[in-house]
Amino acid sequence: MTTAPSQDTTSAPRKRLKPGERRAQILQTLAAMLQEPGNERITTAALSKRLQVSEAALYRHFASKAQMLEGLLDFIEQTLLALVQQIAGEDAVLGTLSAEEGRARASKIAAVLLQFAEKNPGMVRMMVGDALQGENERLQARMNQLFDKVESALRQCLRPAAGALGSHSPTQDAQVAANVLMAFVQGRWLRFVRTGFKRLPTEHLDASLAMLV
Repeated sequence: MTTAPSQDTTSAPRKRLKPGERRAQILQTLAAMLQEPGNERITTAALSKRLQVSEAALYRHFASKAQMLEGLLDFIEQTLLALVQQIAGEDAVLGTLSAEEGRARASKIAAVLLQFAEKNPGMVRMMVGDALQGENERLQARMNQLFDKVESALRQCLRPAAGALGSHSPTQDAQVAANVLMAFVQGRWLRFVRTGFKRLPTEHLDASLAMLV
């Protein structure tokens, strides 16, 4: 499972970092701060204090805080889409999956989404919109587009199952099933955040997915 780069921000001897290394350090530190207890909005002042640099130093690498959050969003998007597309496979797009295989792949996609959240608590605060409140609306719109793509992959996987059940509108029924599965995943993400990362997204995972898919 792909996870975010190491988020260890313990003190170390100061050294001059290359521009790419400093950008990565800023994003790692931001992700680490997002997963700390409390839901306070993270400011560039707090971020610069944690990094022991000036706010001006941050803006040499990112034009704004929104651009920093977008850097984390890039990681979320690239990781999740790669995993989802790999699981769904080309035969899901072509509609050549069997009903049983389609259900299995949809379950695996849901499991991967929950496992990613469990391994990346700071990221899941962005995924549920908690860390994006009061930020640029473009970020939430882009996150919504990502979820639409994931739901589309779920629909493609679930369509053969709807057809096998004799549905007269398999695409529509598969869309409903995909929507329900995505709502379950997002609900687990939200509970994870609201409980201070105590109630794990993968709790009773196999039994839950068996009831849904």
